[in-house]
Amino acid sequence: MNTAFNNQLQEIQDNVVTMAGDVTKAIDQSVDALKKRDLRLAHQVMADDAGINKQRYTIENKCIELNAAQHLATGDFQIVVAVLNLIIELERIGDYADGIAKIVVMIGDEPPLKPLIDIPRMAEITIDMVNKSVQAFISRDVESARQVVSMDNIVDGLFDQVFRELLTFMMMDSKTINRATRLIWVAHNLERAADRATNICERVVFMVTGRGEDIGGSKY
Repeated sequence: MNTAFNNQLQEIQDNVVTMAGDVTKAIDQSVDALKKRDLRLAHQVMADDAGINKQRYTIENKCIELNAAQHLATGDFQIVVAVLNLIIELERIGDYADGIAKIVVMIGDEPPLKPLIDIPRMAEITIDMVNKSVQAFISRDVESARQVVSMDNIVDGLFDQVFRELLTFMMMDSKTINRATRLIWVAHNLERAADRATNICERVVFMVTGRGEDIGGSKY
């Protein structure tokens, strides 16, 4: 057992967990800012996105250094490649949270079009998906990774529901088009974030089994 490799890998994995925590916090805060029309919180999410991006490149550099310093066996190299893919997905999820925060700023103090029920539920499930996908990576748990896919189907269903409802608003009253469209953008960002969590799970399956499986219909 290569102690140096294991220590460096543990540090990288700890960094990934920290990054995932910051990403899920960004999702939660961006939707909270939407519910409360909290522009200060929205701007904070936007500012914090730079830190998430920096974490990606810090971890990436550590992976490069690890690869250069160690003569990695195939299995170890697959883990490093998985980390590189995982942090890209996490960084993209952070971008979706940043996008929601920007939409909140665009909405400003406009009156709510409707009570927010499905969108916060989408955010809750997406956050759970991100947490579980990263945990599946840490524990090398293929079965848990596959189970995340069923959660993605729930998010997709909620998005379809939100889209249909908001489309009805727009058809009934053209004055609601701008507000409805912005909420659709928010829901779309959450739906895409959930897709990214599914991508992480597919990478976990490949890392553990060595077989590429399109367990959720990879979406980029």
